[in-house]
Amino acid sequence: MTETLQEPTEPPVARPTATMTPVAVAVGFAVLCASYLLNAMDRQIFYPLLPEIRQEFGFSLEQGGLLATGFTLGLALAGLPAGYLVDRLSRKTIILISVLVYSLGTLAIPLAAGFADMSAYRLISGVGEGVQATALYAVIGAFFFHRRAVAAGVVGVAFGAGIFLGPLLGTQIATAWGDWRGPFFVFAAAGLLMCLLIAVTVDKRMTEAVTGAAARTAGSFDHVPASPYNRNTLGLGIACAVSGLVFYGFLGLYPTFLREELGFSAGQAALAVSFSGFGAMMALPAGWLGDRVSQRNLLAVAFVATSVVAFFTYQVATSAPAQYALAFLMGTFASGFLFTNCTTAMQRAVRPEHVGRGAGLFMLSYYVAAAFSGLLFARLVAGLGWTGAGLWQLTVLPALGLVGLALVDTARMVVPRRTAK
Repeated sequence: MTETLQEPTEPPVARPTATMTPVAVAVGFAVLCASYLLNAMDRQIFYPLLPEIRQEFGFSLEQGGLLATGFTLGLALAGLPAGYLVDRLSRKTIILISVLVYSLGTLAIPLAAGFADMSAYRLISGVGEGVQATALYAVIGAFFFHRRAVAAGVVGVAFGAGIFLGPLLGTQIATAWGDWRGPFFVFAAAGLLMCLLIAVTVDKRMTEAVTGAAARTAGSFDHVPASPYNRNTLGLGIACAVSGLVFYGFLGLYPTFLREELGFSAGQAALAVSFSGFGAMMALPAGWLGDRVSQRNLLAVAFVATSVVAFFTYQVATSAPAQYALAFLMGTFASGFLFTNCTTAMQRAVRPEHVGRGAGLFMLSYYVAAAFSGLLFARLVAGLGWTGAGLWQLTVLPALGLVGLALVDTARMVVPRRTAK
């Protein structure tokens, strides 16, 4: 008796691709990926510039940590409402508005007078970025129904490229400008140009693809709970929350750790963060695997690997080459594998007509935790030092993700299944 990996049991889905040429599909998807690359770059420019911002405004480490990751509360708050809206309204329109919103939030950050209004501008940026991400992943879940994890992997490569390029370009622009404010103006302008590009090149036949009606008629999803709020989304929600706490806890203060604890220069710290973005580009093979093996098991392996990498990052390595390598591995597992497969697993835990709410549930669970990850890490640093904070939040905490995965019943998800013959 042998086991074979069969194709997903989803029936063919009626979606409006017949009249779209391959070129139109490729161009539209490439522009959407480029918009998410800009989204990632826009998020990353703040981290390596945080020491300069703290020095100018006199922010404490806790205030800096909250500013670094608190914007993700906007992503979280946008998750469920955006998920509801993208199941009912034009996803292209939602993407356009969201890019405009986060670009305006970015534009306002260098105009801030203090902690309160800068926090508000960061939150506005987060709302726009969260709505865009929710709509984008809903488009992927609908249009690339049978291979959504691979498509999400391609988007993850774009996200990783943004993490890689953002700190490098941000610090270079700041150096050339002679002020930390320069990169925010440049990226805000790039966002406005991206809105125009999306409006002109992305076909609504891609963004408004429908899966729900065909799925309900076929009746092949009776094994998936009718409600999007079920045991699987609960278990995956725990895993998503742990992922957010770990990855954004790492991203938010990692450059500060390198500069203040290990004595790295600003350029070295930015390069290390960029290596984590290079690792996040491993989302493509991670997504490919997510379409072929049990995502629950894949996520479990990624949690363990993240824990091991975090241990060496904060307890052992002190040289720049070692930190570059570990940052790459952290990006690979904490972003490339965990982020990509958490978001697609959450969509597979709901019926196709609820794909938008599946994306929203991911955004809510992942980014609520991420929003407070920097503050938590800063407080752990204050009480336990950098090594203690790295130990508890980034090395021990991933074990809680395994607890969440234990609740997941893969037989009640829309996934490839192993069956005996």
